[in-house]
Amino acid sequence: SLWKNSQQDNNLACIMTMPQHQRKGYGRFLITLSYELSKKEGKIGTPERPLSDLGKLSYRSYWTDCILQVLSQNQKSNLSVKDISSITAIRTDDVVQALQSLGLIKYWKGQHLIYVAPQTIEEYVKRKKTKSKGPDFHVDKLHWTPLALPSSSTRMRR
Repeated sequence: SLWKNSQQDNNLACIMTMPQHQRKGYGRFLITLSYELSKKEGKIGTPERPLSDLGKLSYRSYWTDCILQVLSQNQKSNLSVKDISSITAIRTDDVVQALQSLGLIKYWKGQHLIYVAPQTIEEYVKRKKTKSKGPDFHVDKLHWTPLALPSSSTRMRR
């Protein structure tokens, strides 16, 4: 279910894939949809917590792929965590968690830096070519406009 007007910036409340349909990419499809809707709204999102064990695996996999894709497309740029968050609509603490799990945050001269070895990007690109599990998400086919709710003062005048 999509989470609207969440005070914690949740973009998805829960995902349930029936056991006979698990491991077919449907959960990943729904996660992708929730983040693409967040991008259309111009919002940064995160899933509702706590995450189940399977949810942690699914989201970490999604975050990792999105972040590596952004880093592979911007190899010449020095991107910050905030830049990555803005591009992907993934909340900054989720970006940091994914970068840490990949071992891509280094501490140097008193600062935390994102360091990506060229072979990390090469491995990601190779894996991406062979990996195609589940339905593809075509963002160009997503035609959706966020609902513009009237302000509370407009509603009270009626």
